[in-house]
Amino acid sequence: MKRFLQQSAFCLVLLLSGCSIPTRNVRNAQQPLNPNLLATSTANSNTNPNVNYVTRVVQEVGPAVVRIDSTRTVAISPDPVIERFFPGQLPTREEEQQGLGSGFITTADGLIFTNAHVVANADNVTVLLKDGRSFQGEVVGADSVTDVAVVKIAATELPTVQLGNSDNLMAGEPAIAIGNPLGLDNTVTQGIISATQRSVAGLGVPTERIDFIQTDAAINPGNSGGPLLNAQGEVIGMNTAIIQGAQGLGFAIPINTAQRIAEQLIEKGRVEHPYIGIQMAQLSPELRQKINQSDVGIRITQDTGVIVLGIARNSPGFRAGMRPGDIIESINNVAIQDVKQVQQQVEATNIGEPMQITINRDGSRQQITVQPEALPTK
Repeated sequence: MKRFLQQSAFCLVLLLSGCSIPTRNVRNAQQPLNPNLLATSTANSNTNPNVNYVTRVVQEVGPAVVRIDSTRTVAISPDPVIERFFPGQLPTREEEQQGLGSGFITTADGLIFTNAHVVANADNVTVLLKDGRSFQGEVVGADSVTDVAVVKIAATELPTVQLGNSDNLMAGEPAIAIGNPLGLDNTVTQGIISATQRSVAGLGVPTERIDFIQTDAAINPGNSGGPLLNAQGEVIGMNTAIIQGAQGLGFAIPINTAQRIAEQLIEKGRVEHPYIGIQMAQLSPELRQKINQSDVGIRITQDTGVIVLGIARNSPGFRAGMRPGDIIESINNVAIQDVKQVQQQVEATNIGEPMQITINRDGSRQQITVQPEALPTK
C-alpha cells in the first residue's frame, strides 16, 4: 500500500484560466439534494435546474478544500557501495523534500484537517485556497498512528465544510472526492462507497486503530487529506491511502475518527492511545492445529475466539499476568468474538483506567485487571 507523501514529478506546462466559483459557506448551504436525481430544480429561480448533485456539492464545498505544500530537510546517507571503501569518512548530506497534499477548512478562523504524513516533520507548510490566497500554515498537532493532523492559518471568515456522520454509512452510497492529485488543483472525482469498516489487516497497515472507508472514487498522490463527501456535501471521510498498482481502491479515514483525533490535537497538541502490549490472532481450525502441533507448549481446544500470541515485555498486559495462549472471552463484560472488538475496547478505555479482561487459560476461566498505558512512540 502506498501513502501519498512525495510530490509528483508531473509538471503542468499549459495554464488555463476560467471562471471562479463564488465562495460559499456550506453551513449556510441549501437543503441536501436527493442523490438519485441527476437533474434537479429548486424554488430558487437563480439556480440552474440542469445542474446535477455532484456539481452542486462541488460549488458549495470546493472553496473550503485547500492545497497543502510542505517542505522538509532530510539527511541523506552516503552511497553504501562507496562507504565500503571509505568507512566513516563520507559525511551525510542534507536534501530538501517537497510534499503535496490536500485538506479541508473546518472553522471560519482557519482550522484545517489533513493527513499527518502530509505535514509530518515539515519545516514549512503553505496552504493555498481555491480563491488564490496563500497562507503560512502552523501544524497544531499530528498523530502518526491514525494519520490525522490539524493545521492552522491566520485568517477569518473562511468557507467551511460540514462534517457528516460516518457511523451509518452503507456500501453503494455516492461518494465524491475533491483534492489536488498530482498537483492538479481542485480535481473532482465521483464513485460509490465500496465497503465500510475495512480491516487494516487486509491492507498491510501496521495498526488496528482505524477501520477504513473503501471507495472507488479516483484518488491519487496529492489527494491525501482531502475530503470524501456524501451526496449532501457533508464530509464523511478523509482520503488517505491507495494500494499500489490497483485501480478503484481508495481508502479514507472515517470522519468521526478524524474529528475525535483532531479534537485531542487541538486541545493537547498530541494524542495518547491506550496500549496493553499484546499480539493477538483470530482463532481458526487451521491456527489451532498449527499451535497444537508446535513445540510452544500450548494446547488449544477451541476453534473460535481471540488468542494471545505474544506479549511485549514490561507492558501493561505483561505486568497483569497475561500469557501467550490465553483466549480473551470478554472485556469489561463485553463478549469478544474477534480482534477488532478487542482493539475497540482498548481504544475506548482511558489511560490508567482498569480493564477487566476475562480469559480462558487451559480450560480455566480467569479474571485479569489491566491498566492501559500510552502507546509508546517507538
